[in-house]
Amino acid sequence: MNEMLLTMQGIDKSFPGVHALDHCNFELRHGEVHALVGENGAGKSTLMKILAGVYSKDEGKLIFKGQEVEISNPHTAQEMGFSMVHQELNLMPHLTAAQNIFIGREPLKGLLLDENSLNEKAQALFDMMNLNVDPWMKISDMTVAKQQMVEIAKALSFNSEVLIFDEPSAALTDVEIRELFRIIRQLKETNVGIIYITHRLEELKEISDRITVLRDGLFVDTVDTHETSIDQIIKMMVGRVIYESAPEVPEEPSQEIVLEVKHLSRDNALKDVSFQLRKGEILGFAGLVGAGRTETARAIFGADPFDSGEVIIKGKKVNIKSPSDAVAHEIAYLSEDRKRYGLCLGLDVKTNIVLTIVNQLTAFLGWVKEKLVNSISSDIVEQLLIRTPSLEQKAKNLSGGNQQKLVIGKWLARNADVLIFDEPTRGIDVGAKQEIYSLLNELASQGKSIIMISSELPEILRMSHRIVVMCEGRVTSELDYTEATQESIMKLATMRNGNNPNNFNKNE
Repeated sequence: MNEMLLTMQGIDKSFPGVHALDHCNFELRHGEVHALVGENGAGKSTLMKILAGVYSKDEGKLIFKGQEVEISNPHTAQEMGFSMVHQELNLMPHLTAAQNIFIGREPLKGLLLDENSLNEKAQALFDMMNLNVDPWMKISDMTVAKQQMVEIAKALSFNSEVLIFDEPSAALTDVEIRELFRIIRQLKETNVGIIYITHRLEELKEISDRITVLRDGLFVDTVDTHETSIDQIIKMMVGRVIYESAPEVPEEPSQEIVLEVKHLSRDNALKDVSFQLRKGEILGFAGLVGAGRTETARAIFGADPFDSGEVIIKGKKVNIKSPSDAVAHEIAYLSEDRKRYGLCLGLDVKTNIVLTIVNQLTAFLGWVKEKLVNSISSDIVEQLLIRTPSLEQKAKNLSGGNQQKLVIGKWLARNADVLIFDEPTRGIDVGAKQEIYSLLNELASQGKSIIMISSELPEILRMSHRIVVMCEGRVTSELDYTEATQESIMKLATMRNGNNPNNFNKNE
């Protein structure tokens, strides 16, 4: 049995209005992958941020290689041998990939930065990870998935003894996840201890040796992976049994067409995209990273311009040049990047909820109707089961899952007719996922029309009436839920130019 590398005993941490950790325990052996799981708000990220020096503990002990240690800040943690790949990316968008990886540790040539050496070192890391990433590319020009891989490369660059991965696969494709797991196994062989936080429970059996479960800030148990079923893990996480994989047969939507997109094109990102969305329908969008799903959503919402094509709402062609135009036509868009595009992190819960209807809540001379604000936001918090100590809690202090619910709540307050959900359950735990699924079905039954973009095929198959499959900016096919399978979707998602003989499009 591997020797103990790290022990965390009785770790306690409180924030204003929240007891985040209640005397939690955790341990890590040399050369093991130890998974840390729990619902959103269970305390996983808080516990690891204490280890990474982001937060200081209120009580408890940290024992590293047999000696009690104090970690006062991230720099101290890195010097000791701890590195963390955060769930929310900590990269500077105006700098390149190489500059982000080695910031503060840049190679010099005399008194000047040695740019060539910097990029060569970054390229060596990317080569080791089998990644096609340009060291010279700015972070702002990268997809979320590539930004995540740069974050991982940065952590690997420290040659740490303990590596903490907080939801590293949330923004990655299946191919990229396999590469990530290869890297983790390679590190494990060098006796590095790895802590792996994930909501994708199917990953546990593939990558972890042991699993620790937290619930509501409390330590529940540590179990051996090979001796424990996923159902047992879920029951420990949520205190109840949830059958995540159970399919739900959608109610048939109306035949009334609410939104129609015709021949939408933009540069090389979108190529003649056409589809229809019906009243009360959940229309799934499937495809690999770079397929053009998010680009389609952003074009419809007016966030990005398009070169040609038409957007038709309820039979009338509309001219959407900006998000405000889209909102005026009762179209809502929930971005996959909730922190950047979905929330005002420095504002409180109630203000975030009413942002889309603020003009309806102001009285004479711009006075805000505070009672109405409190009433609407309270109803949304209750409806979505948003875990917050109060309506005045800052959005940045909520867990990732509750932040996602807050973004959804903002658009529910608006009562838009068309809702575009881009990766609605990314970074969401198994219990919250079920709540999101129930909400989507309820909205559809109320006559709302939903476009759901998801990289998780079981989710697409479970929730969609119809499925639009895209590849390289084109729609390669459209499937009814009764005929779609993971295999058929993946086949269509890899069809370049849609020229496979089995391809068909029901809009044609």
